[in-house]
Amino acid sequence: MAAGGFCKLPSGSVVVALNLPSPGSAGGFVRVLVLAQNRARALTRLRNLGLRAVYLRGNAAPPTPDEITAVLHHPDGLIWRTAPESTGQELSQELWHPIRALLRQKTAQA
Repeated sequence: MAAGGFCKLPSGSVVVALNLPSPGSAGGFVRVLVLAQNRARALTRLRNLGLRAVYLRGNAAPPTPDEITAVLHHPDGLIWRTAPESTGQELSQELWHPIRALLRQKTAQA
């Protein structure tokens, strides 16, 4: 379930959505949204935060309109929440978290 995708906005910027393995011990996935000028810069933002093995192959799971709205209204333009267990399942009702919260979980596990 390492799906991801992107959506180009009318302003020219891009919202990239990725399902990444959760740093927690649960072994689930998290859905990460990144707002950037292009796809390469979005992936670079994640790699600069320590998520080195992040790639976007294809556009199998692009961000939904609700996800785009969420990332546009966040000051950092970089948010996450727990991903659903299966691709057919509705998106989580969990609130979006700033990426700092995910990185704190990652360092706490190390």
